[in-house]
Amino acid sequence: MAAEAADLTKVDSAISGLSSSPPDKKGHRRASSSAAGVFNINDLVGLVQDYRPTAKASDRKLNTSPATLDDKETLKKFLTTPPVKKIDLHFPLGLEVTARNLKGVTIKDALDAIYKQFKKKADDELENPILAGFEWDKEESWTRLIVHQKKEGAPSGSKKKNKKETYDD
Repeated sequence: MAAEAADLTKVDSAISGLSSSPPDKKGHRRASSSAAGVFNINDLVGLVQDYRPTAKASDRKLNTSPATLDDKETLKKFLTTPPVKKIDLHFPLGLEVTARNLKGVTIKDALDAIYKQFKKKADDELENPILAGFEWDKEESWTRLIVHQKKEGAPSGSKKKNKKETYDD
């Protein structure tokens, strides 16, 4: 037993003169991954007079995935000018969703946020199922866009398929 106690004293940090705290090492802290020229919406309050939504993604169903949109270039455009990291989208009945992207909120980010909120609802459950557009009202709130909806979209040029039913007797 005495031999075991002697072995323990050899590795005991208090006896060997080592401090019990780890050495102070300052590691490299990762830089922010936000892009240059992208602002925090709260930093723009009172500074920008020409802040406006640039989205042209109207006549889309709220419960339809943005991945089904044919024009992929439209989805890559910034939702606002100047671009912001996050923006709240306010619906007329009080619902509010947030679109985020550290490199600047795009139209796709806004449509993804809206789709995530409405994807489990059927068209007949929604009072106004079509996205009409976005509006910025600086008198009401600097930090959010108002989402406009409508009952029906533009008439689509879908083809009706005539299917003849045949019965074998």
